Amino acid sequence: MDLTRFFPPAVHNALSYPPPGSWMPPLPPGVIRLSAGYPFPESVPAEDLARAVRDLVAAEGDLPFHYLGSPSMQRLAALLAARLTARGLRVAPEGLLVTAGAAQALDLAARALLGPEDLVAVEAPTYMEALEIFRNYTAHIVGYPVDEEGLQVDLLEEDLQRRRRKGKPLPRLLYTVASFQNPTGAVLSLSRRRRLLELAETYDFLILEDDAYGELSFGPPPVPLKALDTRGRVIHVGSLSKVVAPGLRIGWAVAEPALLSAMAVFKKDLDHPFAWAVAAQYLSGVDMEARVAALRKAYRERRDVMLASLKREMPAGVSWTEPRGGFFVWLRAPGVDTAALLPRALEAGVAYVPGKYFFFEEGPGQDCLRLSFSYLPSEALQEGVALLAKVLRQ
Repeated sequence: MDLTRFFPPAVHNALSYPPPGSWMPPLPPGVIRLSAGYPFPESVPAEDLARAVRDLVAAEGDLPFHYLGSPSMQRLAALLAARLTARGLRVAPEGLLVTAGAAQALDLAARALLGPEDLVAVEAPTYMEALEIFRNYTAHIVGYPVDEEGLQVDLLEEDLQRRRRKGKPLPRLLYTVASFQNPTGAVLSLSRRRRLLELAETYDFLILEDDAYGELSFGPPPVPLKALDTRGRVIHVGSLSKVVAPGLRIGWAVAEPALLSAMAVFKKDLDHPFAWAVAAQYLSGVDMEARVAALRKAYRERRDVMLASLKREMPAGVSWTEPRGGFFVWLRAPGVDTAALLPRALEAGVAYVPGKYFFFEEGPGQDCLRLSFSYLPSEALQEGVALLAKVLRQ
């Protein structure tokens, strides 16, 4: 019996692409994971989180383990809102929807806004999981190039003008990782941020701002797009995954109340009372400003090690970005098919993410790859870059 005949068109569209995560074959034991875009293990405050759990249970007993949650759970939105307000977002607790990580926030925004015929604009390249989410709702995606100043807004504007002139569909939603982009590490300049907001008003689309790395700046932090938004065009998405612990699955969306209400309609996970309460207990007892400052220093040191290793080891013709924050370096090796090269790299003992998977269409990114400096210690970063350079030279 062919059960696929029961699937709606959106499911058939999603299934026409490779399954999520299928781009990375099984990793051999001991491989150096320059592919891992994770916080480094020592950055996770395991002891502080354990203390938060003990204090929470001592104060509230069984309450955090029930559907209705606890007083600490109810405090989480206000604590998150206060942190965002300090970054210039001017958000009240009722203007914030707590989600199971940033991924759920992206999914809820897409579900609330996109129909099968709607057009989504993305950066090219962009975060691969976001592409997977959008493909679940529409087959219509258009990409615009990224340079060292982020999304090339001038090219976006030219295409919007052309689309309007020819009566072609305009995007309903534009997705951007404006600060320390995944995968390139680029930062959308302030002038481009302002112009992007103007274009959203002129051409009547919304902006989905993924701010996963926005706090991890190695210099003055960029202004979030939402902090510049005076017309309610920006849906700001973030999480505690990069600054506390990804396993907590604490994320959020900040948007206009009507949109948050629509997203909440589709949020059928019954919340996560224990994780919310633990996160609130932790945030109430930690100096997050000092913690984020320490993380910035640690990630900057790792970035510097990777950049120095690339400069020392890479063959002529290979180029790479020099990120000012975040987790990633984007490398280009002209003439090399990085997806085809991956099995040889794994055999040599190093893993990376081929560049083609950060594009919604076949063709672009074939000679690019993403490296992460966030997860490994300095010695492993140096060894991994040396192994990768050797494979590229061969």
